[in-house]
Amino acid sequence: MGQFGVKVRKAKRAAVRKNSCPWPAGRSRLAAMALRRVATETTGFQTLEIWKSTASCEFRVAGATHAWWHRDRFLTGLAWDNLAAAALLRPAGPPASVLMLGVAGGTTLRTLRHLLPDAEITAVEIDPEILEIAREHMDLDRVGAQIHVADAYDWVRRCKRKFDVIIDDCYLAGADDVFRPERDPGRLIDTLRPAIAPGGLFVMNLVTGSGHRRLQSKTRAAARRAFSEVRSVTTPDSMNEALVAGDEVSGPAALRAWGERFPHSRDRDFWSRLRVRAIFGPR
Repeated sequence: MGQFGVKVRKAKRAAVRKNSCPWPAGRSRLAAMALRRVATETTGFQTLEIWKSTASCEFRVAGATHAWWHRDRFLTGLAWDNLAAAALLRPAGPPASVLMLGVAGGTTLRTLRHLLPDAEITAVEIDPEILEIAREHMDLDRVGAQIHVADAYDWVRRCKRKFDVIIDDCYLAGADDVFRPERDPGRLIDTLRPAIAPGGLFVMNLVTGSGHRRLQSKTRAAARRAFSEVRSVTTPDSMNEALVAGDEVSGPAALRAWGERFPHSRDRDFWSRLRVRAIFGPR
């Protein structure tokens, strides 16, 4: 989604927690819409600008897109698309249950609901105020997800159930850039894996730009140790990858038919640009 640098006051940095998930975002495609700033909101975790047009809305943090909504469309050509696509690479078929860690405005949730109308979608977000803003400006309730307000990893540790897909989209906002709250990817996988159902998938958003490559490499290595197969889902305009791991992970052919689920040609074009490649395991 392009380089992202969220600048926050040092006093605020300590308050930003695991689900405050600002998104790296390129401006070129999204900024082409006729948007105007209508409000600035400050929550307990962040200050964000709300930009709207007659058909769309963005939440921006330090000039980068934190969440995106459109009245008629779902895809952006950016990292949210990667996450939604990765959730569909389960060889046993579309997931019946999805756990999303980090919500913000619900951009990924909305795409998942469109593609998986019958799935049980559960989400965890630490910032209750951004959920209220998303309900007002991005029609979050229409997604039909069960959303818990909590620290994502603490919630998973207490959770007794399992999910077909777990999507980890938790980032913190630092002084100059975003970073992962858990710097040990092996420990993170150990926390989340007990909640993955047999045959299920672990999906993780990773920023891939400068300053993030070491963590990307460490996370890939940890996933290779923990799972039999690891793949990467990317799109050309995004500086993110969705790392997807499991006992088995489907290849790119599994995504092709899903593109026809989108009525808008722009969405179908974005879907066709998604790339899936093997990191570890069968090709």
